[in-house]
Amino acid sequence: MRPIAGNAELALLLEVASTPKPGNVDREREYDDLRFEHFLAGAVGARPGFERAAEGEPIGRAFETAIEGMADQRGGNTQFGAVLVVTPLVATAASGDLTRERAREVVAETTVEDAAGFYRAFEHVDVAVDDPPEDMAALDVRRGSDAVPVLRERGLALSDVMERSADRDGVAAEWTSGFERVFDAADRLLAADRSVPDRASIVFLELLAEEPDTFVVTRNDRETAEEVTRRAQAVLDGEEDADALAAELIDRDVNPGTTADLVAGALFVALERGLDV
Repeated sequence: MRPIAGNAELALLLEVASTPKPGNVDREREYDDLRFEHFLAGAVGARPGFERAAEGEPIGRAFETAIEGMADQRGGNTQFGAVLVVTPLVATAASGDLTRERAREVVAETTVEDAAGFYRAFEHVDVAVDDPPEDMAALDVRRGSDAVPVLRERGLALSDVMERSADRDGVAAEWTSGFERVFDAADRLLAADRSVPDRASIVFLELLAEEPDTFVVTRNDRETAEEVTRRAQAVLDGEEDADALAAELIDRDVNPGTTADLVAGALFVALERGLDV
């Protein structure tokens, strides 16, 4: 039986291997400065952090370790959001009950020190984030360790940090919902009958068609994110070609990265539930 951390690593590898995923790096498409090989190295580098989470170490410390390892390649930020989705799910699986209900409990049990580890992770890699509201400037995640005293002063656990971002960040929203979309996507992966990368590609398109990708909103704008959602649905309806859309979004530097992060989480859940590779 593959260990929990092994399934977490494999989930990241299968996610980037699936194609087409319009706008995202996959085994057939990449950006000039962010390539398929960087994602492979990022997945392997993240494993020590997953191992820590599986061994019961605090989520914040495990997450920082995973990001430090992920960043040990020349592409920069490959899977920050995916690791943020998968790490608490690894901790949940290690507790013996990989369910939405138990995932909620794991999130609720996070501490201020977990939040500190999350903030320190931003010192290892550049992450595209929105500017915070003026009254939240002291808690800008880009401050890294400099924001930790404020976290401690205000007694903010990692769950609190996620709750404050859930209305504008799809990964944070998963943390506050018990990973609702991730578990739903895992069910779809398990129910499909084709190669795992092909299943992941289809589920990616389905998730993208359901909600605008928050990473596109951050890096581009809301209008672009809504356009991509409409066109993903057009692909599913047979009205647009997935490969053509993938090439176009790469050319336009439109990257629905949050949707890919959720697929990585769904692949982990599915693997833990018996998805055969």
